[in-house]
Amino acid sequence: MRRSTSLFALMALIPALVAAADVPSRPATGSASFCLFEIPAEENGRRRFINLPIVQYVELLRNEVRIFYGGGNFGSGHEARIPLGSGDQGAMWLERMQQTAATCAQNSK
Repeated sequence: MRRSTSLFALMALIPALVAAADVPSRPATGSASFCLFEIPAEENGRRRFINLPIVQYVELLRNEVRIFYGGGNFGSGHEARIPLGSGDQGAMWLERMQQTAATCAQNSK
């Protein structure tokens, strides 16, 4: 009797576990040297993250935000482009980046 009750309780949890698996988890922010920030997914659906401490500079244009990161000598860096629908969206992205960086800095103390 006890075994069948446990089985039914376990079966009742399955829908919740499946639903939780469908929701992408947000990576925990790390430290001052490892601080992930999610940028829009590529066309193929891959989730993309950049490490904020290696960002060199950010350009806010009318139609996009450009994030330049990981550069070394001779232009060996990378660029992430985030298309914008309005200038307000650009300010939102910058604010999110600043909040994420502040959270990482607090976690490193």
